[in-house]
Amino acid sequence: MKIGIPLGAASDGYDAAFARLKDVGFTCCQLGGNPFSISDDDLDQIIIAREKYDIEIVSFWPRLRGPNEYKPNFDFFYEGTLTLGLVPTAYRDGRVQDLIEAVRICKKLGITNIAGHCGFIPEDPNSIVYLDIVATLRYICSIYKNEGIYFCFETGQETPVTLLRTIDDVGTGNLGVNFDPGNLLLYGKANPLDALDIIGKHVRCVHVKDGEYPTDGSKNGKEKPIGEGRASFPALSAKMKD
Repeated sequence: MKIGIPLGAASDGYDAAFARLKDVGFTCCQLGGNPFSISDDDLDQIIIAREKYDIEIVSFWPRLRGPNEYKPNFDFFYEGTLTLGLVPTAYRDGRVQDLIEAVRICKKLGITNIAGHCGFIPEDPNSIVYLDIVATLRYICSIYKNEGIYFCFETGQETPVTLLRTIDDVGTGNLGVNFDPGNLLLYGKANPLDALDIIGKHVRCVHVKDGEYPTDGSKNGKEKPIGEGRASFPALSAKMKD
Protein backbone atom coordinates (compact mmCIF):
# COMPACT_ATOMS: atom_id res chain seq x y z
CA MET A 1 0.00 0.00 0.00
CA LYS A 2 1.38 3.40 -1.00
CA ILE A 3 1.42 6.01 1.77
CA GLY A 4 1.80 9.73 1.25
CA ILE A 5 0.74 13.15 2.50
CA PRO A 6 -0.98 16.25 1.07
CA LEU A 7 1.50 18.60 -0.57
CA GLY A 8 0.94 22.23 -1.50
CA ALA A 9 3.14 25.04 -2.74
CA ALA A 10 6.12 25.54 -0.43
CA SER A 11 7.86 28.85 0.24
CA ASP A 12 11.21 27.27 -0.64
CA GLY A 13 9.98 25.68 -3.88
CA TYR A 14 8.72 22.35 -5.12
CA ASP A 15 12.15 20.69 -5.20
CA ALA A 16 12.55 21.21 -1.45
CA ALA A 17 8.98 20.06 -0.80
CA PHE A 18 9.42 16.79 -2.70
CA ALA A 19 12.84 16.29 -1.08
CA ARG A 20 11.21 16.40 2.36
CA LEU A 21 8.70 13.74 1.30
CA LYS A 22 11.53 11.50 0.16
CA ASP A 23 13.56 12.10 3.32
CA VAL A 24 10.78 10.86 5.60
CA GLY A 25 10.03 7.84 3.44
CA PHE A 26 6.83 8.78 1.58
CA THR A 27 6.35 7.45 -1.94
CA CYS A 28 3.34 9.48 -3.05
CA CYS A 29 1.35 12.64 -2.36
CA GLN A 30 -1.90 14.43 -3.01
CA LEU A 31 -1.06 17.73 -4.69
CA GLY A 32 -3.15 20.72 -3.68
CA GLY A 33 -3.48 24.35 -4.65
CA ASN A 34 -5.43 27.03 -6.46
CA PRO A 35 -5.48 25.78 -10.07
CA PHE A 36 -5.38 29.33 -11.44
CA SER A 37 -2.27 30.09 -9.35
CA ILE A 38 -0.25 27.08 -10.55
CA SER A 39 1.61 28.28 -13.63
CA ASP A 40 3.06 26.23 -16.45
CA ASP A 41 6.50 26.98 -14.99
CA ASP A 42 5.32 25.57 -11.65
CA LEU A 43 4.15 22.43 -13.43
CA ASP A 44 7.55 22.02 -15.09
CA GLN A 45 9.21 22.31 -11.66
CA ILE A 46 6.80 19.74 -10.20
CA ILE A 47 7.57 17.28 -13.01
CA ILE A 48 11.32 17.64 -12.48
CA ALA A 49 11.05 17.26 -8.69
CA ARG A 50 8.61 14.34 -8.92
CA GLU A 51 10.94 12.40 -11.19
CA LYS A 52 14.06 13.37 -9.26
CA TYR A 53 12.69 12.03 -5.96
CA ASP A 54 10.51 9.27 -7.42
CA ILE A 55 7.26 10.53 -5.87
CA GLU A 56 3.90 9.59 -7.40
CA ILE A 57 1.13 12.22 -7.40
CA VAL A 58 -2.02 10.17 -6.91
CA SER A 59 -4.57 12.99 -6.97
CA PHE A 60 -5.06 16.74 -7.20
CA TRP A 61 -7.09 18.71 -4.64
CA PRO A 62 -8.10 22.06 -6.18
CA ARG A 63 -8.49 24.88 -3.70
CA LEU A 64 -11.85 26.44 -4.53
CA ARG A 65 -12.51 30.15 -4.38
CA GLY A 66 -14.59 31.72 -1.65
CA PRO A 67 -14.73 31.09 2.10
CA ASN A 68 -13.44 27.58 2.70
CA GLU A 69 -10.91 28.03 5.46
CA TYR A 70 -10.98 25.34 8.14
CA LYS A 71 -10.19 27.95 10.76
CA PRO A 72 -10.23 27.27 14.53
CA ASN A 73 -13.78 26.88 15.88
CA PHE A 74 -15.18 26.70 12.35
CA ASP A 75 -18.89 25.96 12.59
CA PHE A 76 -19.17 22.93 10.31
CA PHE A 77 -22.89 22.30 10.77
CA TYR A 78 -24.13 25.88 10.36
CA GLU A 79 -21.46 27.95 8.61
CA GLY A 80 -20.29 24.88 6.70
CA THR A 81 -23.61 24.33 4.96
CA LEU A 82 -23.37 27.85 3.55
CA THR A 83 -19.74 27.74 2.40
CA LEU A 84 -18.41 24.24 1.67
CA GLY A 85 -18.09 22.73 -1.79
CA LEU A 86 -20.40 23.03 -4.77
CA VAL A 87 -23.72 22.97 -2.95
CA PRO A 88 -23.79 26.67 -1.93
CA THR A 89 -25.16 28.56 -4.95
CA ALA A 90 -23.41 31.80 -3.94
CA TYR A 91 -20.02 30.35 -4.93
CA ARG A 92 -20.94 27.54 -7.31
CA ASP A 93 -20.28 29.17 -10.70
CA GLY A 94 -16.75 30.26 -9.76
CA ARG A 95 -15.95 26.91 -8.20
CA VAL A 96 -17.09 25.10 -11.33
CA GLN A 97 -14.53 27.22 -13.20
CA ASP A 98 -11.88 26.20 -10.64
CA LEU A 99 -12.68 22.51 -11.11
CA ILE A 100 -12.54 22.80 -14.89
CA GLU A 101 -9.21 24.68 -14.73
CA ALA A 102 -7.88 21.78 -12.65
CA VAL A 103 -7.99 19.68 -15.82
CA ARG A 104 -5.00 21.64 -17.13
CA ILE A 105 -2.97 20.65 -14.07
CA CYS A 106 -3.92 16.99 -14.30
CA LYS A 107 -3.28 16.68 -18.03
CA LYS A 108 0.21 18.15 -17.70
CA LEU A 109 1.09 15.95 -14.70
CA GLY A 110 -0.71 12.79 -15.81
CA ILE A 111 -3.02 12.76 -12.77
CA THR A 112 -6.30 10.88 -13.13
CA ASN A 113 -8.02 11.78 -9.82
CA ILE A 114 -9.39 15.17 -8.78
CA ALA A 115 -10.68 15.12 -5.20
CA GLY A 116 -12.67 17.47 -3.01
CA HIS A 117 -15.72 18.14 -0.86
CA CYS A 118 -18.98 18.56 -2.74
CA GLY A 119 -20.71 20.05 0.30
CA PHE A 120 -23.78 19.04 2.28
CA ILE A 121 -25.66 17.02 -0.36
CA PRO A 122 -29.32 16.73 0.72
CA GLU A 123 -30.74 13.37 1.75
CA ASP A 124 -33.96 14.09 -0.18
CA PRO A 125 -33.42 13.07 -3.84
CA ASN A 126 -36.49 15.13 -4.84
CA SER A 127 -35.18 18.44 -3.47
CA ILE A 128 -34.24 21.15 -5.96
CA VAL A 129 -30.82 21.47 -4.27
CA TYR A 130 -30.12 17.77 -4.88
CA LEU A 131 -31.28 17.91 -8.51
CA ASP A 132 -29.19 21.04 -9.13
CA ILE A 133 -26.02 19.50 -7.69
CA VAL A 134 -26.49 16.33 -9.75
CA ALA A 135 -26.80 18.44 -12.92
CA THR A 136 -23.72 20.48 -11.96
CA LEU A 137 -21.65 17.37 -11.30
CA ARG A 138 -22.82 15.78 -14.54
CA TYR A 139 -21.57 18.85 -16.44
CA ILE A 140 -18.16 18.80 -14.72
CA CYS A 141 -17.73 15.04 -14.94
CA SER A 142 -18.64 14.97 -18.64
CA ILE A 143 -15.68 17.27 -19.25
CA TYR A 144 -13.48 15.14 -16.99
CA LYS A 145 -14.51 11.95 -18.75
CA ASN A 146 -13.31 13.29 -22.10
CA GLU A 147 -9.89 13.80 -20.47
CA GLY A 148 -9.76 10.43 -18.67
CA ILE A 149 -10.15 12.03 -15.22
CA TYR A 150 -12.21 10.90 -12.20
CA PHE A 151 -13.90 13.21 -9.71
CA CYS A 152 -13.51 11.73 -6.23
CA PHE A 153 -15.91 12.77 -3.49
CA GLU A 154 -14.24 13.45 -0.16
CA THR A 155 -16.51 11.71 2.34
CA GLY A 156 -17.95 13.64 5.24
CA GLN A 157 -20.92 15.91 4.75
CA GLU A 158 -23.34 13.33 3.38
CA THR A 159 -24.30 9.80 4.37
CA PRO A 160 -22.75 6.96 2.34
CA VAL A 161 -26.12 6.05 0.81
CA THR A 162 -26.65 9.67 -0.33
CA LEU A 163 -23.20 9.61 -1.86
CA LEU A 164 -23.94 6.32 -3.63
CA ARG A 165 -27.23 7.71 -4.95
CA THR A 166 -25.46 10.82 -6.22
CA ILE A 167 -22.83 8.77 -8.05
CA ASP A 168 -25.55 6.66 -9.66
CA ASP A 169 -27.73 9.66 -10.58
CA VAL A 170 -24.85 11.62 -12.14
CA GLY A 171 -24.19 8.49 -14.16
CA THR A 172 -21.08 9.50 -16.09
CA GLY A 173 -19.07 6.50 -14.90
CA ASN A 174 -16.07 8.51 -13.74
CA LEU A 175 -16.97 9.35 -10.16
CA GLY A 176 -15.07 7.84 -7.27
CA VAL A 177 -14.51 8.33 -3.56
CA ASN A 178 -11.65 9.84 -1.59
CA PHE A 179 -12.47 7.88 1.57
CA ASP A 180 -11.97 9.80 4.81
CA PRO A 181 -13.04 7.69 7.81
CA GLY A 182 -12.37 10.56 10.20
CA ASN A 183 -14.82 12.83 8.42
CA LEU A 184 -17.57 10.22 8.49
CA LEU A 185 -17.19 10.18 12.28
CA LEU A 186 -16.71 13.92 12.82
CA TYR A 187 -19.91 14.73 10.91
CA GLY A 188 -21.81 11.86 12.51
CA LYS A 189 -22.64 10.31 9.14
CA ALA A 190 -21.53 6.68 9.43
CA ASN A 191 -19.32 4.06 10.97
CA PRO A 192 -16.41 3.98 8.49
CA LEU A 193 -16.29 0.18 8.40
CA ASP A 194 -19.99 -0.03 7.56
CA ALA A 195 -19.64 2.77 5.00
CA LEU A 196 -17.29 0.58 2.98
CA ASP A 197 -20.15 -1.89 2.48
CA ILE A 198 -22.03 0.87 0.67
CA ILE A 199 -19.40 2.86 -1.24
CA GLY A 200 -16.31 0.63 -1.02
CA LYS A 201 -16.38 -0.29 -4.71
CA HIS A 202 -15.95 3.39 -5.60
CA VAL A 203 -12.94 4.13 -3.36
CA ARG A 204 -9.89 5.31 -5.32
CA CYS A 205 -7.85 6.99 -2.55
CA VAL A 206 -7.96 7.35 1.22
CA HIS A 207 -7.29 10.01 3.85
CA VAL A 208 -5.97 8.44 7.05
CA LYS A 209 -7.80 10.37 9.74
CA ASP A 210 -9.44 9.44 13.05
CA GLY A 211 -12.00 11.00 15.34
CA GLU A 212 -15.12 10.72 17.46
CA TYR A 213 -18.82 11.13 16.79
CA PRO A 214 -20.43 14.47 17.71
CA THR A 215 -21.86 14.61 21.22
CA ASP A 216 -23.38 18.07 20.69
CA GLY A 217 -26.06 18.59 18.06
CA SER A 218 -24.53 21.86 16.90
CA LYS A 219 -20.81 20.94 16.87
CA ASN A 220 -18.88 18.37 14.86
CA GLY A 221 -16.97 15.58 16.61
CA LYS A 222 -13.39 15.87 17.77
CA GLU A 223 -10.48 14.80 15.55
CA LYS A 224 -8.07 12.41 17.27
CA PRO A 225 -4.58 11.05 16.60
CA ILE A 226 -4.62 7.85 14.55
CA GLY A 227 -5.64 4.94 16.73
CA GLU A 228 -7.24 7.06 19.46
CA GLY A 229 -10.61 7.53 17.75
CA ARG A 230 -13.29 5.17 16.50
CA ALA A 231 -11.80 4.44 13.07
CA SER A 232 -10.38 0.92 13.26
CA PHE A 233 -7.58 1.11 10.70
CA PRO A 234 -6.47 -2.55 10.88
CA ALA A 235 -10.05 -3.60 10.08
CA LEU A 236 -10.50 -0.83 7.49
CA SER A 237 -7.27 -1.76 5.73
CA ALA A 238 -8.22 -5.42 5.55
CA LYS A 239 -11.69 -4.59 4.25
CA MET A 240 -10.37 -2.22 1.59
CA LYS A 241 -7.96 -4.87 0.38
CA ASP A 242 -10.82 -7.36 0.17
